[in-house]
Amino acid sequence: MQNIANKVVIITGASSGIGEATALKLAAEGAKLVLGARREDKLKAIAAHIKAGGGEAVYRVTDVTRPEDSAALVALAKSTFGKIDAIFLNAGLMPNSPLAALETANWNAMIDVNIKGVLHGVAAVLPDFTAQKSGHIITTSSVAGLKAYPGAAVYCGTKWAVKAIMEALRMESAQAGSNIRTATIYPAAVQSELVNHITDENASAGYRQLYDAYEIPAARVAEVVAFALAQPDDTNISEFTIGPTTQPW
Repeated sequence: MQNIANKVVIITGASSGIGEATALKLAAEGAKLVLGARREDKLKAIAAHIKAGGGEAVYRVTDVTRPEDSAALVALAKSTFGKIDAIFLNAGLMPNSPLAALETANWNAMIDVNIKGVLHGVAAVLPDFTAQKSGHIITTSSVAGLKAYPGAAVYCGTKWAVKAIMEALRMESAQAGSNIRTATIYPAAVQSELVNHITDENASAGYRQLYDAYEIPAARVAEVVAFALAQPDDTNISEFTIGPTTQPW
């Protein structure tokens, strides 16, 4: 795709699922990748695969709940490639359960990763994007960021927050003339490891059945990320909802 080659793109949650698929897609289009996630073995393998195919990728073990880790990803991008053009804030957790189950540790984990992790990434890139008057911030929300579902109250809340943050950022950037583009993606059942972390037995069984019946490959979302990045600099497509044709959501 045009307008992707030689762009320096940071991806969080890059060790599996949508993040991994997007890294492979963008590398194939000529982007230079900076990959962040908690599992070094996975990151190392993905970066090696990209390099073996003639692409460019570096990685750093990253916990998005730590603002210094997001800052370090930006520093790595600049020290390795000399600039940063875009960041894909994709790290997320979905340990769903009914509120009455009182899985408060999981509530806090979702808030820390799904909301604060996004804010830490935004804070890490905004100074550079503002100074250079260009940049692209892309986030993974969820169809749960568009409607509420029983048994997913906190997850929905975190993903609605992402929608609000990104839309306000888009408007603020337009008002300030900083030319920062935003895109929020709302996937339905897409291949990932999200379901693996559900600890409530009933919720786990229900989501596993749902995903087994409907899920589409993570590469489908990677195509959407590439499409957003490929748009001319004067064009912002702010929202994408994507899911299986057969899933009623």
